[in-house]
Amino acid sequence: MNYESQIEFDKIKELWANLAVTEASRDKIRNASFFLSESELRKQIKDTTNSRKLMECFGAPPLQNAEEIREILMISQTGDCLLPRQLEQAGTFLAAVRRLKDYLSRGKVNENPLAYYEENLDSLEELAGEISRQIRNESVDDYASGELCQIRSQMVKCREKMKQKAEQVMRANKNVMADNYCTLRSGRICVPVKKEYRMKIPGSVIDKSATGNTLFIEPNAVLSCYEELQLLNIREENEVYRILYTLTAMAADAAPKIQENIRIMEKLDFIFSKGKLSMDLNGAEPKINTERRIILKDARHPLMDAGINVPLQFELGGEVRGIVITGPNTGGKTVAIKTVMLNCMMAQCGLHPACKEADICMNDSYLCDIGDGQNLTENLSTFSAHIKNVLEILKEAGKDSLIIMDELGSGTDPAEGMGIAVAVLEELRKSGANFLVTTHYPEVKEYAKKARGMINARMTFDKETLKPAYQMVLGEAGESCAFLIAGRLGMPDAVLETAVRAAYGEEAVRAYCSNKRGAVENPAPKNGFLESYSAVQPEDEKGQDGRNRNKIIKARKKHPADSVPRYQTGDSVMVYPDKKIGIVCMPANEKGVLRVQMPHKKIWINHKRVKLHVPASQLYPEDYDFSILFDSVEHRKARHNMERKYTEEIIQYEEL
Repeated sequence: MNYESQIEFDKIKELWANLAVTEASRDKIRNASFFLSESELRKQIKDTTNSRKLMECFGAPPLQNAEEIREILMISQTGDCLLPRQLEQAGTFLAAVRRLKDYLSRGKVNENPLAYYEENLDSLEELAGEISRQIRNESVDDYASGELCQIRSQMVKCREKMKQKAEQVMRANKNVMADNYCTLRSGRICVPVKKEYRMKIPGSVIDKSATGNTLFIEPNAVLSCYEELQLLNIREENEVYRILYTLTAMAADAAPKIQENIRIMEKLDFIFSKGKLSMDLNGAEPKINTERRIILKDARHPLMDAGINVPLQFELGGEVRGIVITGPNTGGKTVAIKTVMLNCMMAQCGLHPACKEADICMNDSYLCDIGDGQNLTENLSTFSAHIKNVLEILKEAGKDSLIIMDELGSGTDPAEGMGIAVAVLEELRKSGANFLVTTHYPEVKEYAKKARGMINARMTFDKETLKPAYQMVLGEAGESCAFLIAGRLGMPDAVLETAVRAAYGEEAVRAYCSNKRGAVENPAPKNGFLESYSAVQPEDEKGQDGRNRNKIIKARKKHPADSVPRYQTGDSVMVYPDKKIGIVCMPANEKGVLRVQMPHKKIWINHKRVKLHVPASQLYPEDYDFSILFDSVEHRKARHNMERKYTEEIIQYEEL
């Protein structure tokens, strides 16, 4: 069952993918699905929120597609020589890495967690500098090396000398020349000589004109210079290859760091694409629960124009698991149930739903039956297609499912369709799933009114203007308003009376005539079969066919005191993802950020990216002076003087 296309989540994915820069992120978006782990989902939503905050402060991040860089790295590691164009692309990528590091560094001022990805990026300044100095405009620069500069300078002088010699020959033999300028043919400087004076100019015929009347001759005086130029060309080529192979070797040596840069950039691109979508849709960070509660305030269909879309107020939860929605055609019933499922799906994929506020439960499956589903190739009518979908839904439904069904029981005999609709609702109620169903059957409204765990809802409709208001009212059953609409559109009273009589009987006709109303309250069904349905408790976590279902993995509850690990000064820790060993020089603050001494530098890092390697109690004596490890000699001397006497010395410490 392709639920994504039925609720148009595939179109949301397309919008989302267009906001990504790298091809790897676009592929990840196209294959994205909802999360079943509560802790992972909360992390994904927090990433979306943090990326949006960062972009609201500093604009879009300087990201770059890295597909070509991967190919370049593969070439460098196989021993082939990179072309100047490829090296220039590598230099451009490293410049993008440097700009991204600067962008993320600015985010540290606001203690944005995403800003600390900057420490995983390496701009490889030495390699970037060498490429920038030696490669220009997709070629090796004249000043890439002293040898190359000297060779190319000699080549310029040699060409100038050849030109001067050719011009001397022309001045000395003006009467035999076809033109008064020399020319370049097949890479050689030639003089244009009239055909009949060929023997007057000693040299080699390189080319001739289209008519054959002019011969292009390379004078013997120029030939010696040409041979010198050829030797210089060989020297230049050798020097260019030496430079290119050197830069290729540097790129190959830096390949692991460049690949890590690509990984981090693609990861950040995916995260920032979620923030961009949130900004475009004016979304809000949702609350996540596992209590089967859904609350949406001012919810919008993400694909509809926000200027004309009427916000939806929706609430489901507690003892209510199912809602039966009724109302006139084109009243917004289908859009409403799509809006609910689409926003829930977006939230469970780590996105911000298109609403003002949202409290959304996690679902282990999304099931829907929308559209006529008619398929001539499979010999399926509209009704058959609906029933096929309904059977699949009943098979998959469980207590953590979210189900929507449009026009349940339609497409067949109304009495039989109504019976099927009630039976399906009863099975859904037994499953314990959250579900939304639209219908026009009055018997189904009556069933929803009496059944435990279900309520009616209606879409508002202005009877004066015959226009829907697109607002959902919970707890009330709606009217189809067919007679009202038909009457306002000009259907004769006699025809309407016949319609009312056929639908509801003679008593309803008298009520219609006395009140002149186009809408007749739907009476309760005459048969009492609805009374026989008793409250049935939801089934267990297995489907009706006994198969095991996917389960939502709830996050383990943490006490506030235990939310941040208590690392002590001197603890040896493993820093991820590089898996390097460092020593804690400042315990974690209230934000969970601690300071770690790494080789040659100290870094601020989130506690989630470190793991205890060896505790300080096993490495140092109880009263060990850690200033020996973490302070400079100057700081320790200054502190010693302060303890002994008054001094004007100042000790400055770097703060986060």
